[in-house]
Amino acid sequence: MCTTGSNRSRLVHGLGLVLVLLVVGTAGVRDAGAQEAGTGRGKKRPNVIFILADDLGWMDTSVYGSRYYRTPNLERLARRGMRFTSAYAANPLCSPTRASILTGLYPGRLRFTTPAGHLRQEVLDPKLPAQAPPHQKAVTPQTCTRLPHDYYTLAEALKDGGYRTAHFGKWHLGWEPYLPESQGFEWNRPGGSYPGPPSYLSPYKIPAFPNGPAGEHIDDRLTQEAIQWLRQNRDRPFFLNYWLFSVHAPFQGKPDLIEASRQRIDPSDPQRNPVMAAMVEAMDGAVGKLLDAIEELGLGPDTLIVFASDNGGNMYSVVEGGPPTSNHPLRGGKATIYEGGTRTPLIVAWPGRVKPGTQSDVVVSSIDFYPTLLEATGLAARPGQQFDGISLLPVLRGAPRLEREALFCHFPHYTPATGNLPSVWVRRGDWKLIRFFADGPKQEDRFELYHLAEDLGETRNRAAEMPERLRELNALIDRHLKETGALVPIPNPAYGQETNGWSGNAQVLLSINAGKLVVRSTGDDPFLMARGLSLRGGPFTVELRMKSASRGPGQVFWTTRAAPNFHRDRSVGLEVKHDGEWHDYRVELPVPGPLTALRLDPGTAPGEIRIEYVRVRGAGNALLKEWTFR
Repeated sequence: MCTTGSNRSRLVHGLGLVLVLLVVGTAGVRDAGAQEAGTGRGKKRPNVIFILADDLGWMDTSVYGSRYYRTPNLERLARRGMRFTSAYAANPLCSPTRASILTGLYPGRLRFTTPAGHLRQEVLDPKLPAQAPPHQKAVTPQTCTRLPHDYYTLAEALKDGGYRTAHFGKWHLGWEPYLPESQGFEWNRPGGSYPGPPSYLSPYKIPAFPNGPAGEHIDDRLTQEAIQWLRQNRDRPFFLNYWLFSVHAPFQGKPDLIEASRQRIDPSDPQRNPVMAAMVEAMDGAVGKLLDAIEELGLGPDTLIVFASDNGGNMYSVVEGGPPTSNHPLRGGKATIYEGGTRTPLIVAWPGRVKPGTQSDVVVSSIDFYPTLLEATGLAARPGQQFDGISLLPVLRGAPRLEREALFCHFPHYTPATGNLPSVWVRRGDWKLIRFFADGPKQEDRFELYHLAEDLGETRNRAAEMPERLRELNALIDRHLKETGALVPIPNPAYGQETNGWSGNAQVLLSINAGKLVVRSTGDDPFLMARGLSLRGGPFTVELRMKSASRGPGQVFWTTRAAPNFHRDRSVGLEVKHDGEWHDYRVELPVPGPLTALRLDPGTAPGEIRIEYVRVRGAGNALLKEWTFR
C-alpha cells in the first residue's frame, strides 16, 4: 500500500507475500560483463530507452492494423524487434500504470488506482470511506496521489548500477518533492505533474520550460533535448525514460497534418478523426527522430528499446463532433475495465538478443518491465525486494509462454465519463472474468465471463452457463486482492437515500435546515446531482438561489439520453460569490434535450453552501422543474 512506515517497509523488504523474487546472481550491483545475465558473458551492458505513449490504444498504429493512422517509424521499430499482441497496462488510466512500471508492482498493492498524480492534495494513506453518494451501489476507496519514496524504483536501481538516468516528458506521479529527481532520475525535463500539456504547440504555458518558436510541438522539442542528452552521455550506459505527452488531451495537432489527415478520411473506418490522426503522426515522427539519432551516434547495437502505452485509447472525449479514436474490435477504451481500456501496443527491440520482425501472443503486463530490464542489464534485485511482475527475457528469446498462473487488473472506481463501474478482472489463458463490486440487484457482486480467443470484443457473457469456471477464477481474484492488500469496494449503506431528489458525492454531506438544502463540502471536488429527469423543450435555463462560504469556481453539468454521463464537454461555468450572502444565479444550457440529469459543482474547497431553490426552465421561460427544501 501507499502508506509510510512499517506496512510499506514490510512490502519493500519482502516480509509480505513474494509473488516473484527476481534473483540474478549475487546480491548487489554486478560489474559490467563479469557475470552471465541478460547481457551475456563479457558483453557490454545495454543502454535502455523506454518510450511510453499516453492514451495510445491497441489499434492506434499501423503496426497493429490501423488503416488511417500513419506510423512508419513504429513499423520500423517493430521490424527490428518483437511485437506483443496481448500486452496490458496494469490499469486503464495513466498514473497507476506509470507507478507499476517504476515499481514492478500492481497498482492495487500500491493503492494508487486512479490518475491522481496531478492533484495538489497529498494522500499517502488512502482509506475506504464508510459510505458513498446515494446513487452509487458501492463504496469506493480513496487513492494515493503520489508515488512515495519508500519504493526502490527502476530508475534508482539502474542509477545505483552505474547507469546515467534521465526523464523526459510527462510524469503525473506527484508534485515536489515527488518529482523524477527524487525517484532516481538525474535529469528531468520539463518537470511538474501535468496530466497533459497545457498546450502541445508553443507557447507551452509550463513554468521553467522556455517556449520555443511559435507553433513548435512539445514532443519535437523534448526529442531534441533528449537527443542532446544522449550525445552528452553516450560513453556510459544510460537509461532514457521518454514518456511522451502524445496523444493525451488537449486535442491539438500540427495544422498541416490535420488538413492532410482530413483528406484521407474514410467514412466507413471507425478511426476517422483528423485531429487524432495528426497527433499520432506527430508522435511517430518524434519516435523516428530518436531512432535516427541512435543510429547516427552508433548506439543501435547496444541499445534496448521499449515502446508501450499507459492505457487504451480515449473513446469518451469529443473532438470535432466525435470520439478521438476507436479501439474496435476491442470493447470500451480508456477508463473502462474492458479490453479497450487495458490492452495496449508493446514493441521491444534489442539487436542480437531479440529476433527481428517477430510476434508474441504471450500475455504480459506493465508490471513486468522492471524485472525484465533489471535482468537485461545484468543487475540484481535488492535482497528481499519483491515484484508482482516477472522477467520477459525468456519470451524475448522466443519462449512461447511464461510461468505465471494469471494476470489481474484492479480498478475499484466509478468513472462517470465512461460509465465504468468499480471492478477487477483476472485473465488466465484465454478466459477473462470481471467482477463488478456490489452491482447486483441487492448490491451483491456481478460477474461477466469472456473467452477472448473466440470473443475478443467481449460480447458474449458466459458467466451463467459456466458456473464452475466462474468459481475458479473468482477464487483467484479473492486470493489476489488479499495477497496485495488492495482496498476493496463494499456495498454502500446509503444507496438509494436522497434529499428531495438530490444526492452528493463522497465529499458532500446533505441535510435540510430551515427550508434550505445545506451542502457541507469536505474536499476540493464537491458536487451534487439530480438524476432520473426527463425534461423536454430546451434549450434550458437553470436558476438557483445560493449562498456560499466555500471557494473556487462553479460548474453546471447535464446529461441527455444520447450522452448519459457527466463530462466537461457538457458543462457551463458558474461564477460563484463565496461571500456568505444570498445570490441569484442563472445558467443557460445549450442543449435541446431531453435532459436526464443535472450536476451542480458549487466550488472547489471545503465549506458550507446553502441552496433555497433550483429551477429548470425551457423554451419561452416555461417552468419545467422546481426543487424546494421545506
